[in-house]
Amino acid sequence: MAAKSARHTAAPYRGCCVLVLALLLSVAIAPAAHAQSAVKMSPEEETSISIYKQASPSVVNITTTTMVQDFFSIYPQKGSGSGTIITPDGYVLTNYHVVEDASEIGVTMIDGKKYPAKFIGADQDNDIAVIKIIPEKNIAFKAIEMGISDSLQVGQHVYAIGNPFGLNSTMTRGIVSALGRPLTTSSGKVIDNVIQTDAAINPGNSGGPLIESSGRMIGITTAIFTPTGGSVGIGFAIPISVARALIPDLINHGKVRRPWIGIVGVPLWEKLSKALGLPVGAGVLVSQVVQDSPAHKAGIKGGNRPVEISGTVIYLGGDIIVEAGGIKVNSLQDLAKALKDKKPKDIIAIKLIRGSQSIVVNCVVELKS
Repeated sequence: MAAKSARHTAAPYRGCCVLVLALLLSVAIAPAAHAQSAVKMSPEEETSISIYKQASPSVVNITTTTMVQDFFSIYPQKGSGSGTIITPDGYVLTNYHVVEDASEIGVTMIDGKKYPAKFIGADQDNDIAVIKIIPEKNIAFKAIEMGISDSLQVGQHVYAIGNPFGLNSTMTRGIVSALGRPLTTSSGKVIDNVIQTDAAINPGNSGGPLIESSGRMIGITTAIFTPTGGSVGIGFAIPISVARALIPDLINHGKVRRPWIGIVGVPLWEKLSKALGLPVGAGVLVSQVVQDSPAHKAGIKGGNRPVEISGTVIYLGGDIIVEAGGIKVNSLQDLAKALKDKKPKDIIAIKLIRGSQSIVVNCVVELKS
């Protein structure tokens, strides 16, 4: 009994020792903990923290439902991506491929609040889309501030905020690795002057902002080059200057109204060039001219002899456009490039081959509605 009692009476004594030791340790640790919390951040860290606090409330997680049909049935397929609030009333900028063919769209804010959203408009050629949040009552959302992408320089620090693999509000940092990269979209259109960055971009980041050190948005993260499916340090962002030029049309018209002269053009591929006795790619054949279009008013002539070449019906005998606005035209892409920055009522000089003659006509550009 004595041994047992000794053990029981010893237990409170050991407990007191532990308590005293804990108090001593807390006194010793407290200054260290305080010192740790007061550690001075580096300027780069302060910049990163500031950018995240400033920009992340404007970045949303976009979820979509798309109805997919296979041989047996139609079933819903879920998708996700990122987007950026660009106006206080809830317009959101994202990639077209994030919301393509979606029957339902929803957004999740940084605080976890969820809202339905509706599709507003898209430009597939530039992989850009605008959706709008539909709140239950009037809410002023925090819109991101847009910067200027035309003055970017290789080596600048940039930050990407998005939802990679569904992980909400993730920020990564890198630099502008290169400028002027071409990027081919799902429509086959090539976007010029795309920004390349080594900031980690993964599936789910698409449509989110690329941000410069001032906190302004200078790009839309849209694609990665990867042999593995994950980030290997080669990501691409559409310059914000491209998006800013398209957003008004997308919001007001649901599509982009592009400069237009009103022709159905046919590139001079090999079989057609041989049929016409012309070098391959030496211009664009005007197969048809739209009635009352700028081309029609300028006197550009379409063909009048229908033929079928490689399963396509075209009309021979029309003018061949070889130059537009001082740009050599060897493809439809060249013609689109010549028209790209034109505004309504701008005049563009178009050089034509008509029969054996070379002529120049002035065409007044219009926007295609």
